[in-house]
Amino acid sequence: MLERRLKWLAGLILIWGGLILCKVVSLQVVHHRQYAGLARARQEQVITILAARGAIFDRTGAPLAMSVPTQSIYLNPQKVPDLGVAADILAMVLTMDRVDLYARLEAAREGGRGYFMVKKKAAWEEAQRLRGMGFDWIEIESGSERHYPNGALAGHILGGVDFAEKGNSGIERVLEADLEGAPGEERVLTDVRGRGIDALVESEPKPGAALTLTIDERVQFVAERELASAAREKGAHSGSVVVMNPRNGEILALASYPGYDPNQPPVAADNPEARLNHAASVPFEPGSVFKVVTLAAALETTGLRPESRIDCGRGSITLFGRTIHEAHGGYGVMSMADVLKHSSNVGAIRIGMTVGETRMHEYVRRFGFGERTGVPLPAESRGRLRSLDRWSKLSLASISIGQEVSVTALQLAQAASIVANGGLLVRPRLVLKKGGQAVAVAAPVRAITPETAMTMRQMMEGVVLPGGTGYPEARLAGYSAAGKTGSAQIYDVVHRQYTHNYNGSFIGFAPLNNPAIVVVVTLNGTHGNMGFGGRAAAPVFHAVATEALRVLDVPKDLPEAPAPVVAASKDADKEKDDLAMADLGSGEPNILEEGEEDGPGAATMLAGLKVPDFKGKTMRAVLAEAAERGLAVIPDGSGVARLQRPPAGSVLRHGERIRVRFSR
Repeated sequence: MLERRLKWLAGLILIWGGLILCKVVSLQVVHHRQYAGLARARQEQVITILAARGAIFDRTGAPLAMSVPTQSIYLNPQKVPDLGVAADILAMVLTMDRVDLYARLEAAREGGRGYFMVKKKAAWEEAQRLRGMGFDWIEIESGSERHYPNGALAGHILGGVDFAEKGNSGIERVLEADLEGAPGEERVLTDVRGRGIDALVESEPKPGAALTLTIDERVQFVAERELASAAREKGAHSGSVVVMNPRNGEILALASYPGYDPNQPPVAADNPEARLNHAASVPFEPGSVFKVVTLAAALETTGLRPESRIDCGRGSITLFGRTIHEAHGGYGVMSMADVLKHSSNVGAIRIGMTVGETRMHEYVRRFGFGERTGVPLPAESRGRLRSLDRWSKLSLASISIGQEVSVTALQLAQAASIVANGGLLVRPRLVLKKGGQAVAVAAPVRAITPETAMTMRQMMEGVVLPGGTGYPEARLAGYSAAGKTGSAQIYDVVHRQYTHNYNGSFIGFAPLNNPAIVVVVTLNGTHGNMGFGGRAAAPVFHAVATEALRVLDVPKDLPEAPAPVVAASKDADKEKDDLAMADLGSGEPNILEEGEEDGPGAATMLAGLKVPDFKGKTMRAVLAEAAERGLAVIPDGSGVARLQRPPAGSVLRHGERIRVRFSR
């Protein structure tokens, strides 16, 4: 009986041992990979290592945007042994209010929440103290935060990032692929409580590429400061300034008003216009600054020259049953150069009609209007230029004086650069380098001939000389300059009529013969005479151009001279620029009436020599007479004198030179 029982016991032990052996074979051989994977899943964690976001610098290496490390403290309220002790410890280390923290922790536990953020962006020292305490219910997460050290400076260019540090506007959004980098992975071995024992980095994170912009923060600061000051003073609701190198398209400053600080998250109370980039995304009717395109097209395609006589109709012209008037006064016959200098609407319309619809449309396109410039900014506008088959009978006249077309300040800077650099369309640039490598530059395209560009520069100089619409506000001390003013009435699309609010603008460049900068200023929604381009925008050009030339160390090309003194007169507060007057009885706007108010001689200058009349005299005779009178003359061309600036009878300012144009 005993032997039988022993046999049964041995059999059971053998079966039990066989089952154990089978289980061991199953675990170690048959299902080894499966169970090893389950073990690793419990004992190991794969953690994503975020890549450092690329920094953004200005052209001098000054930081504009960077990512700084942060520490976030959080916990699971359901796993905290004693909320009172937790509140005591956390409040002491993190310098928080203990009563408030305890109340929030208790509310989170009662609400069944498994996640509670104690403090975001804690100091590194605070996080280290909590780590040293070894509490398993305290979690510390390392991360980074995007920081803009200059606050609102260049905010519209840089843009911003969201909570996950992904770009959501500006350069940060458009160049997200370059800035974000590639994340890495780390495998962490943990104990039964989830505490780390060992770690292995499986793939290193690849930092994002650092960007070097063409912006100079010194010029950007001045542009934003002067723009904001002028906007507040003139009552403008928005505006922009673009400073650009006309030779290579590098944007030195791109300012937009109103501004915002990308360090601060948007809130419902924010002004919606504050985050609009008015220089690139908000088009407007340019008004008289567009006459530069009209006259350049005439020089290219017709026999008109600066000295060609244009009948300005004593201030009115009738087209297709509609009479168009200059807003104030009128001109008779004057040279094409004076049409630009005094910004005559009627004269510009006659010049545009000589060019014709097809060629006008072609040259508007050649100057880059109707298409995006291609800068890496979101929502860049192409403006509006209707195709020829959609032009009305009055479109040619309207476009000749900057109506029925809308443009951006960035497009105007591109167009002005064509005149400044000798006739080449150069695409604006915002990025110099990516990851230390220079960014390829688009090849320039010939838009107008060098001769046309030179002639336009000379005519545009008249705008900032005595009698011009930009004088004396745009006149630079020690530098020759050229420009064009514009003051277009804002069209009310709801009531289909022009309002008494204006887009005041100024485009200009300096020095005249070898321009180093182009500056475009726009102020939107100005009011009254002091809101016109010459009064509102030209002073901003003066301040920004002066500082930019100083920063770039551009040599002066004129002797220093005192600022011109303007005597008070009944016309001293009037603007010599264009006003778009509405035809209130029509569904369509009338073809603007020009707002040229003070003509030559409206301001009395310091006592000095009067300019003699050189017209019709040979170069030798002009130079001899000038030498006898002690005058400085700059001759241009050959033959006999046909045109001179300042005109005969003007009073010379100290150090001013007389430019005389000769032709046969």
